[in-house]
Amino acid sequence: MRLIPVLDLRDGLVVHAVKGDREHYQPVKSILCDSPDPFAVARAFRDRLALNEMYVADLDSIMDLRWTSHREVIAALSFREKINIILDAGISDVANARTWLNLGVGKVVIGSETLRSMDALREIRAGIDCDRLVFSLDFRFGRILSRCPTLAAMVPMEALHYLQSEGWRDVILLDLSRVGSRAGMDRILAKEARSAFSDLSLLIGGGITKPEELAELKSLGIAGALIATAFHCGTINARHISTLGENQP
Repeated sequence: MRLIPVLDLRDGLVVHAVKGDREHYQPVKSILCDSPDPFAVARAFRDRLALNEMYVADLDSIMDLRWTSHREVIAALSFREKINIILDAGISDVANARTWLNLGVGKVVIGSETLRSMDALREIRAGIDCDRLVFSLDFRFGRILSRCPTLAAMVPMEALHYLQSEGWRDVILLDLSRVGSRAGMDRILAKEARSAFSDLSLLIGGGITKPEELAELKSLGIAGALIATAFHCGTINARHISTLGENQP
């Protein structure tokens, strides 16, 4: 199972994401490094935890502030640092997706939160190689977050059915109400989703705190987990990672 560290970028720094309340995110404090600088944090994940695939959320872009603000940083992480990046930058059309892929990121995330229409989703799916795409189903307390009324009206299991029928492969289940909370993952949804949609490669994000949760996800056949807080505070460390064995995409 893949363990994927998360870097949430805001105004040039890595911030500590808590429950999706982005206006109040503060620079991250970590036992892995002494700085919230994106390069310092990424190198710590790579060099201290031996994890080279990372999920990068450009919050400035997601929040419609300055979509170019982290472009040079993200390109340098990809090309210079050789980080395999899964990028969430509020991408909602083919042109934007291609721009980021040309900057060296491995995969681009299409997030339900910033998606504007089902037509746009179909255009992206048709215009970009599926191996370079990840869909993030963003929700809070079971309610899907989306600018697209059709998607927002669905429940998570209904949305997963739609995505599978449209040929999507990699899908993140991101519970923003649990992010940074140390509340633990949503076991019920993870189990139900994996059982019902065996063709999807599912990644779980939000609240994962303990190594026992990783073992449980692995036993279910979940493809990977997005983790930030547990790495920064040390409740999941290099020793726990080694017990999971292979950690490659």
